[in-house]
Amino acid sequence: MKQLLIKILLLFFVLPSLALAHTGVGEASGFLHGLSHPMSGIDHLLAMLAVGLWAAQIGGYALWAVPCTFVGVMVMGGIFGFFSIPVPFIEEGILVSVLVLGVLIAGAFRFSLHYSALIISLFAIFHGYAHGAEIPPTINAVLYTVGFVLATAMLHVTGIGFGIFMQKTNLHKATRFTGGVIALTGIYLAIS
Repeated sequence: MKQLLIKILLLFFVLPSLALAHTGVGEASGFLHGLSHPMSGIDHLLAMLAVGLWAAQIGGYALWAVPCTFVGVMVMGGIFGFFSIPVPFIEEGILVSVLVLGVLIAGAFRFSLHYSALIISLFAIFHGYAHGAEIPPTINAVLYTVGFVLATAMLHVTGIGFGIFMQKTNLHKATRFTGGVIALTGIYLAIS
């Protein structure tokens, strides 16, 4: 247990350099950049995994409805970002999504499908906006969008797989611990 805590603390020192998936960072050029964008920053990566993990924790229809809602609304947010339609607090919204999703997982909160979808939709707008704002007008925006949608879906499926594995092996506390680590990472990113 002590080794795990030491590794987590060491990870916290490295995290600021990994938080690069924000608007205005780098240049995008098509499908591969769209595919890599959700994985290029720890904030986006953790939020995408957390969506899948929370969906698995809720279970039932949420297993597919929560991630699908996220992806659909994220595309809409991406359109807003691409066309520079003003949406306030993008960076803050992304950081809050990491924190809140971590807390929802750590606390094993289960809301109705409608409330869960509403929460996920709010966060998806921020993440989508960040992705869309990265699309230069000189490239094929459709290929870039397909890339970031596919990457997001893969991360959701990974989170779902982890969550289901933890349920089947009766390691619910490990899932909640993971949520706590995600929430703490959100706090760390917010103050760093």
